Amino acid sequence: MKAGDKDKVSCLRMVMAAIKYREVELKMKLEDQEVLSVLGTQVKQVKESYEQFTHGNRHDLAQREKTNLNILQSYLPKELDESEIADIVKGIISESEATKKDFGQVMRLSMAKTSGRADGKKVNSIVARLLK
Repeated sequence: MKAGDKDKVSCLRMVMAAIKYREVELKMKLEDQEVLSVLGTQVKQVKESYEQFTHGNRHDLAQREKTNLNILQSYLPKELDESEIADIVKGIISESEATKKDFGQVMRLSMAKTSGRADGKKVNSIVARLLK
């Protein structure tokens, strides 16, 4: 606030409200992992808004969402790249000797290990590719 960055203040207030809403919903103080989950949800919502504004030729609003996305991503841990996700999935598959019919179990374990650091769609595609 002292720096006068109104965009950042607005974005952080939005995140704090979402965290507070989740705390009230669960009736408990959130742990770090749960806060990261709320941040991830906020990032998804902002990405969807950005895409909608871009398709609707509302470039002024799209730019605001792009700014919010950059601010939110600065508070998230570094995302895993595809090779790191693939290594995690390969380890899970080899440990559990999973086959194609164990897709759900492998996804659940993969998402648990990569929570907050990888997009679910990306993990899904890698698991599908590796479970031949």
